[in-house]
Amino acid sequence: MTRQQLSLDRRIQSLFPVALASLLVLGTARLVLDALKSNDSFVFQLYGRPRGQQQRPAVVVSPEDRIDESCNVFEGKWVWDNVSHPHYTEESCPYLVKQVTCQRNGRPDSYYKNWRWQPNDCNLPRFDPLKLMQILRGKRLMFVGDSVQRGQFESLVCMVQSIIPQGKKSLQRVPPRKIFKVEEFDASIEYYWAPFIVESISDHATKHTVLKRLVKLDSIAKHGKHWEGVDILVFESYVWWMHKPTINATYGSPDVQEYNVTTAYRLALQTWAEWLESSINPERQKVFFMSMSPTHLW
Repeated sequence: MTRQQLSLDRRIQSLFPVALASLLVLGTARLVLDALKSNDSFVFQLYGRPRGQQQRPAVVVSPEDRIDESCNVFEGKWVWDNVSHPHYTEESCPYLVKQVTCQRNGRPDSYYKNWRWQPNDCNLPRFDPLKLMQILRGKRLMFVGDSVQRGQFESLVCMVQSIIPQGKKSLQRVPPRKIFKVEEFDASIEYYWAPFIVESISDHATKHTVLKRLVKLDSIAKHGKHWEGVDILVFESYVWWMHKPTINATYGSPDVQEYNVTTAYRLALQTWAEWLESSINPERQKVFFMSMSPTHLW
């Protein structure tokens, strides 16, 4: 072996520890980076995940939380329940408007609060406000419709607000919307006043009681821009249509015509359905529709 070959072998041997150390460093870095991708990473457990990458806690749905899909929840009866009801009282909820506080308005009895709906063939799960807020984490739930929907909105807000600490919840009025925000869950429960769903001269948030109603049966864009991107939409429209057998409306032109109310209702729902087809992503958004409901004017 020549002196030149010996020198080359020694240089190669001297480089081997450096190469080995480099591989160890790269391997360790790879392990750390892989660990950072894991939801169980000790780094995230110690310092938290970067902003915008927070992992959503799993929502556990236990057997008692489920309803048998074959059960008809619409057939049943009201049963007396003074153990699990009421879910809240007028005194415990600061978000009720004056007109729906029955006892403050002089109703002498309070037994109406203890009636619970019991389907014939199944049991409804007990309402759990914490579990609902976990499901709504990072989402928007919006009720759209008339004062029946406003009642649904206020009742749900009253049912969940007791578990939210002071300073972590707020109610904003941005006509025609009301927005209840829950900071800890980055969630909102909202209400949007649209008594006919489509546009009308009754769309003002407070000055909407008109005897001669006028509905734009083919116009919904003004409302729809506020519904886009909402995760869960609950629509309702019925009572305002039933004021008279006929209703003044426009459809396809600015000319006002008198329509049979059932025909007008069908055309309005057709406009709404077309908006759903063009604006809703069924993979990310859920839509519910509540039709007939009892009036609450007496």
